[in-house]
Amino acid sequence: MSSTESAKPSKLPPFDAADPLGIDDLLGPDDLAIRDTVRAWAADRVLPHIAEWYEKGELPGIRELARELGALGALGMSLDGYGCAGASAVQYGLACLELEAADSGIRSLVSVQGSLAMYAIHRYGSEEQRRRWLPGMAAGEIIGCFGLTEPDHGSDPAGMRTYAKRDGEDWVLTGRKMWITNGSVAGVAVVWAQTDEGGDGRGVRGFVVPTDAAGFSAPEIRHKWSLRASVTSELVMDEVRLPADAVLPEAKGLRGPLSCLSHARYGIVWGSMGAARASFESALDYARGREQFGRPIGGFQLTQAKLADMALELHKGILLAHHLGRRMDAGALRPEQVSFGKLNNVREAIGICRTARTILGANGISLEYPVMRHATNLESVLTYEGTVEMHQLVLGKALTGLDAFR
Repeated sequence: MSSTESAKPSKLPPFDAADPLGIDDLLGPDDLAIRDTVRAWAADRVLPHIAEWYEKGELPGIRELARELGALGALGMSLDGYGCAGASAVQYGLACLELEAADSGIRSLVSVQGSLAMYAIHRYGSEEQRRRWLPGMAAGEIIGCFGLTEPDHGSDPAGMRTYAKRDGEDWVLTGRKMWITNGSVAGVAVVWAQTDEGGDGRGVRGFVVPTDAAGFSAPEIRHKWSLRASVTSELVMDEVRLPADAVLPEAKGLRGPLSCLSHARYGIVWGSMGAARASFESALDYARGREQFGRPIGGFQLTQAKLADMALELHKGILLAHHLGRRMDAGALRPEQVSFGKLNNVREAIGICRTARTILGANGISLEYPVMRHATNLESVLTYEGTVEMHQLVLGKALTGLDAFR
């Protein structure tokens, strides 16, 4: 007998329908502990109420939820210092997956807080800005938002009209931002604006704006059919006067906000698989118990084909997210690779939700099941942090070396 043959296990582990590829084997004890802690919190604090929140189009107790998430270490989770957990990228991704398995709105709250607002201050802010804002944000005592998208400029942020001009030592900020998560409840906003310091996007600067500043308002956007259990707002800056030290000193040009978006997109790569997993598990459970023609519908070939295809895309997506997380932890993750993950995983997650809905039949549209809620939420996730078309063009440019954006 060869040494290779003798090293083979005598008995294969059983097949696990919840983890058919054995992806958990790639995770260490700390990874599993973080995942299970976030899953348990979401099961206790979100799942019993989320259908009602979604139906009413509100997220009550958001400040309390933020403090609880801060206590878990989920806010600014992958950042170091200033009260942040300093977790790995994979651990942060696992948390995003579990949060979005409950609802995309909860994961968006965490992503905007940590991967956009906190990340911008941590990466591009002064030491004074970091000390002033990050500990409170990490604890969930201060909620943050991130103002880049405008009513007329989404995919082309270089065309933004929000403008900051010098007035002595101060800056005066004027403009509007649209579709801003957390805006109406935020204590601080990171707002990006054009300045006269350069052209073609080079004059874009970021500003740390206390939301109680004179001239700042954040009316909430209502009548949404997606991300209903999430606070979404417009930001209005009417000659908001800011001191010189409100500007993020290390962010000059569009590279700053775009790098923040890339950081947030990484969380979406994982989070979208949480929505997909919840929908798949709902369909699988339903197929095992729902009887038609004298037996469970899970015993019919067409239903099994749907379940098999859903499982393939779900677990391939989780593997892709894990791979990108390891690359991020190694400092080797490129923005194009994040686009790869965001484009694939959100698109496949929507497909899984739609297929799950067909297995549930008419019950699939009921809020008693999570499938339609996840499907409608993912329509927003598909658009924000870069539309399908934008990520296709990012990959197209990377593959061909030719810029097709303009």
